Amino acid sequence: MIQPRHNYSFRLGSSGLAVFVSILITSCSQPVPHVAGPAGEYSEAIGFFEKGDFRQAIEHTDGLAKASPPNDYTNRARVLRAVVFSGQMEAYKELADAYSKGADKTTRPQVKSEYSGRRRDTQQVGGQRALHLAEVAHQLTQGGTLPKDLTLDAPYPATEGPTVVTQLNQVMEGILIGPDDQEAAAVDAQRKGIDDALGEAMGGDRAAARNALKAGPVKLDDYEFALFLTEQLLNGATLYDRKHQRDPSKLKILCGEADDVANAALAALKENPDKEKEKEIKKLQDQIKTTLKNG
Repeated sequence: MIQPRHNYSFRLGSSGLAVFVSILITSCSQPVPHVAGPAGEYSEAIGFFEKGDFRQAIEHTDGLAKASPPNDYTNRARVLRAVVFSGQMEAYKELADAYSKGADKTTRPQVKSEYSGRRRDTQQVGGQRALHLAEVAHQLTQGGTLPKDLTLDAPYPATEGPTVVTQLNQVMEGILIGPDDQEAAAVDAQRKGIDDALGEAMGGDRAAARNALKAGPVKLDDYEFALFLTEQLLNGATLYDRKHQRDPSKLKILCGEADDVANAALAALKENPDKEKEKEIKKLQDQIKTTLKNG
């Protein structure tokens, strides 16, 4: 029988063995640190946000946003939820508009039926996100003002959304796309909407938001964030106008919250008056009145 040419076994002395076993036990028994309470919950939420799991990010910030009394993470959660709901609302609005154009353009009954149904479904989901945004706005403007030192405390999503949802080009031409492409369009639209919302909430664009968030939490400009919220709520209100879901009561809720945020912005401007900014807000308030009148 062939014997091995070398013996690679080794021996440890009693002291060496003790050190080896101690190291082994220490390395195996060290638990991964887990932060409990609001800090832990928020950490998990922004982890999901970074991965693009926006549903889990919303679930993990729900309790924080409603906390009474508020804690250190309540307003951070509300800001993050405002960004997510705004981005999702805009995404479903874009999807609904594309399916509406496709349904109008096609001459094929099957496609018209399919896209009309998708238009209705996406409008409904977009409207729900708008109402969730109104709830967040209400939480943020209790007392007639926005909280001081609002912060956008989240990493930029690891997978950046497209600037154009290419699948919707075919949809708008009345060309039928399959279920997989419809699902991909919904995912891309959400990523696009949330990336754009991050930029708008910070008074810039997605590139500026990406660069700023690399350095950590970003303190928001009170006026810019109020302007962002007002515009988003007004945009959401149109999902319930005569051309869309025709629900005057929900349109009124969204317009009312939009006006409350606009008034909070005007209140903030009293500390640092700015005629141009004041005109901008009042112009939005005129649009709110027009939306209510024509809704």
